Amino acid sequence: MELTFTKMNGLGNDFVMIEDLDGTLDFAPEAVQWFCDRHFGIGGDGLILVRRATTPEADYYMHYHNADGSLAEMCGNGARCFAKYIVDHGLVPADADSLVIETLGGLKPVTFTRDEDGLLDSATVDMGEPILAPEDIPTTFSGTQVYDCPIDTPLGEVRITAVSMGNPHAIIWVDDIDEAPVHTLGPLVETHEAFPRHTNVEFAEFVDAEHIRLRVWERGVGETLACGTGACATLVAAVLSCRTGRQATIELPGGDLLIRWHENDRVYMTGSAATSFVGTVTLPEDDD
Repeated sequence: MELTFTKMNGLGNDFVMIEDLDGTLDFAPEAVQWFCDRHFGIGGDGLILVRRATTPEADYYMHYHNADGSLAEMCGNGARCFAKYIVDHGLVPADADSLVIETLGGLKPVTFTRDEDGLLDSATVDMGEPILAPEDIPTTFSGTQVYDCPIDTPLGEVRITAVSMGNPHAIIWVDDIDEAPVHTLGPLVETHEAFPRHTNVEFAEFVDAEHIRLRVWERGVGETLACGTGACATLVAAVLSCRTGRQATIELPGGDLLIRWHENDRVYMTGSAATSFVGTVTLPEDDD
């Protein structure tokens, strides 16, 4: 089975994009793992299928799998790449400057600018309102918020703030992200019993009131160069702890995102997206 794919990235957070407008593709977790394998497959942090929306309120539906094959609710960098794919492939009118993406984490309105060739240059995604109620994140904590709460791990006690941006995040404040135990503590928090659906884990370093440095251990993926929902969740945690105002630059290994928690309680993420290359791949029949 020969398929055409587009390799895209948002600040180095990379994805295998496959157009599936008729909704006929249904990949098993093992096939997704094969696509995302950087040695034997194409390589990526996730696989995104471009499908038609199932609701009239949206333009297209983003079906997103993590690299381990698990289905995820939402991916911020993936949403910007998805929007660029839609715009650059002429799936919206040439004069359009906005679209709505349907995800398992809800509808995500996107506004965008174009370059001189009409291709998407920068996108701002309305990521919606942050979810702070523990049962909706979900976590096993009680109360109205999970703010600076302790959890026990084999590496000792860790204090986290939990936020959902359509997918769960646990934010840990550190003095220096370069020295943070991302690869040891990250998977322990990801799979901690306090998070029944597992969680993304953010290691955040406060620089000043307008600048945060961030590394992210993504659920089902590992450390990535950028995480849009993680950047949004971290800004919310920073505002809750009075570290920043409602807008800040989040510096990730792959580049910067501008995150704003508007007074209307919605979080907006602005950043770039890029196409790396286009190719075809022959998929073994037992992998589709």
